[in-house]
Amino acid sequence: MVAGTPRVFVSHLAGVAAFDPNGDEVGRVRDVVVMLRVGGRPPRVLGLVVEVVGRRRIFLPMTRVTGVEAGQVITTGVLNVRRFEQRPTETLVLGELLDRRVRWMPDGGAAEGAAEGTATGEDAGEEVTVLDVSMAQLPARRDWEIDKVFIRRGKSGALRRKGEALTVDWSSVSGFRLPEGEQGAENLVATFEQLRPADLANVLHHLSPKRRGEVAAALDDDRLADVLEELPDDDQVEILGKLQEERAADVLEAMDPDDAADLLAELPDHDQERLLALMRPQDAAGVRRLLSYEERTAGGLMTTEPIVLRPDATVADALARIRNPDLSPALAAQIYVCRPPDQTPTGKYLGLVHFQRLLRDPPFTLLGAIVDTDLRPLAPDTALPSVTSFLATYNMISAPVVDESGALLGAVTVDDVLDHLLPEDWRETELHGAGPAADTTAEADDGR
Repeated sequence: MVAGTPRVFVSHLAGVAAFDPNGDEVGRVRDVVVMLRVGGRPPRVLGLVVEVVGRRRIFLPMTRVTGVEAGQVITTGVLNVRRFEQRPTETLVLGELLDRRVRWMPDGGAAEGAAEGTATGEDAGEEVTVLDVSMAQLPARRDWEIDKVFIRRGKSGALRRKGEALTVDWSSVSGFRLPEGEQGAENLVATFEQLRPADLANVLHHLSPKRRGEVAAALDDDRLADVLEELPDDDQVEILGKLQEERAADVLEAMDPDDAADLLAELPDHDQERLLALMRPQDAAGVRRLLSYEERTAGGLMTTEPIVLRPDATVADALARIRNPDLSPALAAQIYVCRPPDQTPTGKYLGLVHFQRLLRDPPFTLLGAIVDTDLRPLAPDTALPSVTSFLATYNMISAPVVDESGALLGAVTVDDVLDHLLPEDWRETELHGAGPAADTTAEADDGR
């Protein structure tokens, strides 16, 4: 999906087929899940409720939707088949927002009135019926928001007259708002939504354990996974322990494999095995491999999900892969060229191609023709000091890890190395707490 995607009215998605990249139908869209936000801000679209075989309804995050086109939704093909369970912070558009009686302020005063609780808020304006809402993708981002409301003027049940149905901005309609006077977990989640994961982690770290658990429970899986990766080990263990086991497994799946392995390594063996058994087999297999290595070695530091392409892939293919906004800069810096299979552990590792080389060659150039074979890879038992020296010597921000058979096992990135070189309490220093989150911490815990 790219900026400029046409606006999509949610009612038009009801019953639409969802397909994987191969064109096979995976299910039918039954609803859209959004999170309401304070201050009249448009709701964020979290994902879709999709009905799959057996009439089971599952949650499909918008991060796994690659296209919303006429009469169809295209997905990455990666689905979590656990049954969808609505959370306190989530609202179903078709089930809860449509046919709702709300108030419309043509002058756009809804947000201010709702915030102040005056006569210009919920009690002002014209009462209308919500017929539909539209969602649009934010420019240069993968996020979607509800931006427009299709309303019908007149009392409920009145005969419709020409011109009485119209589309208005979300901010001009009141009656959907979160109650701003409360400081529940839902409001904290909405308030901190714009924070970077590291800054939100800093907020959580300074909350009381009770409040920390409430906010963590209200975050969606992907957001909580990103935040957990930025928290100290003891906070990670505490939060994971408060989640239901199936939810904990979902969050571990959403984490980078190396971070999930580091977290599981802090748990007793029986808890590790129980959570690994609940994870998808493919995700669990990668984490198990990482747990088998010593922590301060290349194998213990690496991620098992670098970008891997075959030698007959082109520069254009490689550039398309590194454009993925979900990749960290370190992982997007280079492509690892291997014989099939493409998933780690791969077939024979052939070499790597740095993204700067990709920018210098024509799009049709085969990776096999420009692969760098001179740089020796790391062995999985390479100790942390040697890994650090390797990255510094060759000015690398990530390096391949290859086993004795020549298969690529993963890649060590400079950020993972730094995590193990810095003091254990580096996340709690004044420098780390001086970001945008620092000023909001005291207010966050005010409403207990």
